[in-house]
Amino acid sequence: MPYYSAADGLRLHFEVAGDGPPLVVLPGGPGMDVRYLGDLGGLPSTRRLVLADARAGGRSQVPEDRTTVSFVTQAGDLERLREHLGLDRLDILAHSAGSLTAQEYAVRHPHRVRRLILVTPIGRAGRDIDRAEVAAIRATRAGEPWYPQAAAATGPFAAARMIPFHWHRWTPERRREYVPGHANPLPWFRDAFYAGTATPGPVLAPVLVLAGASDGMIGTAPARVVAAAHPYARLEMMSESGHRPWVEQPELFGKLVEDFLSA
Repeated sequence: MPYYSAADGLRLHFEVAGDGPPLVVLPGGPGMDVRYLGDLGGLPSTRRLVLADARAGGRSQVPEDRTTVSFVTQAGDLERLREHLGLDRLDILAHSAGSLTAQEYAVRHPHRVRRLILVTPIGRAGRDIDRAEVAAIRATRAGEPWYPQAAAATGPFAAARMIPFHWHRWTPERRREYVPGHANPLPWFRDAFYAGTATPGPVLAPVLVLAGASDGMIGTAPARVVAAAHPYARLEMMSESGHRPWVEQPELFGKLVEDFLSA
């Protein structure tokens, strides 16, 4: 398995899939195992995906200093990965919480980013969720048989019960997409990841922001905040997708990403 060393010596994992120009991929979660991304709607047919586990996520090592899992520190890990790969500039695709790491990196290293794709991003410098919007999106599913249990979910198993809200349609195929082992098992990881302070300023590279209109987990407000923050950003709303548009609309997802990268 490919690994590289972070500045503090931590052993970090990445894997490569496909052929073509490289595209570095950062998972969400935060800290989920990159394997949940699958083949990203078939992108390996045109791109060499470099799928990078976060520190303390997936098959990467867990640091002794928990504060170093913040998205700010992980932006430094991305620069070490670039050096390890021997690339002058990166095309980057980040999902959900991983978008914070990607934006932090792009602001701190503007000459190292060619193009940036943010898929259902969580926000610009933290979680920019509009709770009223999320509630409204969830309410549109009130007629579904699973809705009462999902809407009332609390406690340690709430996340699993709320999974249907990730999707535009909750089907047997979508049920198979949820693998509990892909989630980060460390109870402290989430708070430590979001504890970083983002570097102010816009991303100066072209940015494609993809949002799922049916995303009942974070809504569309974070994507709109992100698109408004960067001068060369374009927002695309995917009408039949939730939080994982590469699964629900793979053809459209692949076309949007490939057209953007090839422009």
